[in-house]
Amino acid sequence: SGIAPDRSQDKITVTGVPNSPGVAARVFAVVAEVGANIDMIVQNLPISDPTKANITFTLPDGDAQKALDALEAHHDEIGFDELRYNPNIGKLSLVGVGMRTNPGVSARLFSALSDAGINIDLISTSEIRISVVTRLDDLDRAVKAVHTAFGLDASETEAVVYGGTGR
Repeated sequence: SGIAPDRSQDKITVTGVPNSPGVAARVFAVVAEVGANIDMIVQNLPISDPTKANITFTLPDGDAQKALDALEAHHDEIGFDELRYNPNIGKLSLVGVGMRTNPGVSARLFSALSDAGINIDLISTSEIRISVVTRLDDLDRAVKAVHTAFGLDASETEAVVYGGTGR
């Protein structure tokens, strides 16, 4: 197992998009047209209006402005309420083989963050990775808490972790 922090991501939320087939495809087609790379994606339905959805995604900070500009240019076509932008996020990825076959890995990760007083903004999982987004100011404490929870700070051996975008 290893931990890969990433301080080079931004978060965009497209709020109030119509909750209908094809809208998410259009949002990401617009973002792709300007060459922005997407990392994590979450879509949720607000309880107050199930006819609308919010789509949140992270992307490299160098791609954020062009994605925002492109989405704004297609505002009427997509039909969203507003764009929310947050450049102050950090991503922490716990990487290791057997994430799905070892029960309790996510519980231990989330407990370590909770015990350190760190709120989780987004969660994404894959076969070998669990990634969370936190406030950028909390990222160093998050790394330390997760290192301790998984016994990764107990060794004097230097480890190299190659972090990617999760794609």
